[in-house]
Amino acid sequence: MGKGYAEGPAAEEAERRREELAVGSNRETAAAARTAVYGSTPDRPEKHFIGWLGEVDPDALFASGAAWGISIVRRPAGPSDP
Repeated sequence: MGKGYAEGPAAEEAERRREELAVGSNRETAAAARTAVYGSTPDRPEKHFIGWLGEVDPDALFASGAAWGISIVRRPAGPSDP
């Protein structure tokens, strides 16, 4: 039985791309996102922005007791960055 043109990796990639477009996701948006580190500190016990992943080490912050309740969040980068 021969393969149709709508089978295999090319068809799977096309379907994945259609799904991305349907939900509004694209590579440009993903590239424009940064990963933020949020958590609580002794000075500010409410959860707040601590820094960008790569600029701060969430594991080291937690291990030292300098921060707790840490979460990592992807968010759009832009002129309103803290």
